[in-house]
Amino acid sequence: MTGNGNNPEMTLVVPASNRLRASGPILILAILFVVGSFLAWYFTWFGRGLSDADISQYLVDEKHPRHVQHALLQIQQRIERGDQNAKQYYPKVLNLSGNPETEFRLTVAWLMGFDNKSEEFHQALLKLVKDSEPIVRRNAALALVRFNDPTGRPELLATLSPYELKATNEGTVVSTLKEGSQLARGTLLDRISQDKKTVEVRSPLPGKVERLAAPAGSRVVPGTVLLTINSDEGSVWEALRGLALVGNVSDLPAVERYAHGVEPVSNRIKEQAALTARAIKSRAQ
Repeated sequence: MTGNGNNPEMTLVVPASNRLRASGPILILAILFVVGSFLAWYFTWFGRGLSDADISQYLVDEKHPRHVQHALLQIQQRIERGDQNAKQYYPKVLNLSGNPETEFRLTVAWLMGFDNKSEEFHQALLKLVKDSEPIVRRNAALALVRFNDPTGRPELLATLSPYELKATNEGTVVSTLKEGSQLARGTLLDRISQDKKTVEVRSPLPGKVERLAAPAGSRVVPGTVLLTINSDEGSVWEALRGLALVGNVSDLPAVERYAHGVEPVSNRIKEQAALTARAIKSRAQ
């Protein structure tokens, strides 16, 4: 105890060993948190290399979609390197092309374009280009270009125009995004009220809301256009590159809208559109 007798103060001195014992559990928890976070990141990081055994295991682990996608990415990289051992996984890749999970089909469609000598992949892509999901069709169309197959040309051309999103249920639109809203695939677009339940409508594509056809309060039935979506620049650029190889003269009006700046896009897109238009004209001549 210290002081002058009139205002006594007490200073409590805690031994260093006691302070360490008190902070020990907190320090351990902090370390466990850091280690746990690192391991969670490491085992979901697509850049992590996988062994043959890992790839085989991940390809059938449909309970963990990221594992399947990780394995598919590793197979793609092996194909790009010319690794013939990648072919051992082709049967499983082909099996995934018919999987009900959209993520698997769109990834497989992209992967198949990296081996344009595989007739099995070619035939699978001809089915995927008719898929119910537009993102799968687009990837399949781009992959078919690598096979010098123009079957996917209509899908590439469609990428340059607004996509019409249609209702699949009857009900009343209770909420919707605004025109001009930026979208990722899976973004919530609309809520449609049906008697005692509400159906959520999510974006099948990345891009931007171009036009609202059914604003809040609208009564809709299956087939009613809810809104239209403009493709994101990455998709437009890929479609233009594909059309440079398989497009024909009838595609020029859509391509030149981008080349002439009718559509509000970057200079990168305008330049690619101009190159695509020249390539199409050159083939026609």
